[in-house]
Amino acid sequence: MMSENKFMWAHLLHLGVNMWNEVGNTRGRETRSTKQGVTEVTFYRDLWDAHIEDLKKAGVNTLIIDLAEALQYKSHPEISVKGAWTHEEMRREIERLEAMGFEVIPKLNFSAGHDVWLGVYSRMVSTPTYYQVCKDLIEEVCALFHPRFFHLGMDEETPQNQRNLEYLVIRQHDLWWHDFLYLVDIVEKCGARAMIWSDYMWDYPELFFERMPKSVVQCGWYYWGYDGTLEGLTDGRKKMLTAFRALEEHGYDQLPTGSVWADPDNLKALTRYCMENVSPEHWLGMMQTVWEHIEPDFMGQHKLAVDGIIAAKAWYEQNKK
Repeated sequence: MMSENKFMWAHLLHLGVNMWNEVGNTRGRETRSTKQGVTEVTFYRDLWDAHIEDLKKAGVNTLIIDLAEALQYKSHPEISVKGAWTHEEMRREIERLEAMGFEVIPKLNFSAGHDVWLGVYSRMVSTPTYYQVCKDLIEEVCALFHPRFFHLGMDEETPQNQRNLEYLVIRQHDLWWHDFLYLVDIVEKCGARAMIWSDYMWDYPELFFERMPKSVVQCGWYYWGYDGTLEGLTDGRKKMLTAFRALEEHGYDQLPTGSVWADPDNLKALTRYCMENVSPEHWLGMMQTVWEHIEPDFMGQHKLAVDGIIAAKAWYEQNKK
């Protein structure tokens, strides 16, 4: 297990991709080919290994792996697609990555807007069957990874973010909290600590701070620029960026998340904002994201992500107190 005192330079990797559209539904995703529903895992070992080496050289010490449909679940093999990794394959890869010095964290996104990977169970949300399946999968993944953290996703469960799906599911009010806290309880009983995307707080800050356990690590995200001032930012981006300060004021541990999605220099800018607004006691590190599978068409984006990590890490080392 990695040291609890290390500053995490984390990167999100995708094995599974069935988190945006159903199989055959390309609506709204025509230019993002990895985000279509898939029936088979596509994996390029040479590109994966080279990218892992680049991340290591860049100073990344934590890998968060989005599993989704790409693992052969023993408890529910019906949700795994063709070519999904066996437990043995996954365990060997975890051991290899750990030997390279990475902490490896599993992610399963249980947001009702990003759970196409659950197959038929994505249409059984908040039923007894659904709760049992979630429990089975979390326990199975924890037994395989033995993780310190477990990322539950839970972002963007809104009508707007599901507008291109053919089947919309929205939990709200007490039901959202019931289901979320149920998942957290399972993770904690497995000996891990839950992580979550923090965007629920953008729209419901009072309720969020009233009901969100301090044990849950907050992965707030912001993908645009910051030059030392909030002037010139849209109201929406101001709300996203200042959320990190609000989380700090309420005493939450954070792994702030940037991306090359909109700005290749974003991670450095976000690191600057967090250094100004998040205390060392609650600032666990930084996460970089690409939101693309590792395949030939998107290696340019992955290269930008590595460069962004190098720049952010260099700025952090030069300016940390």
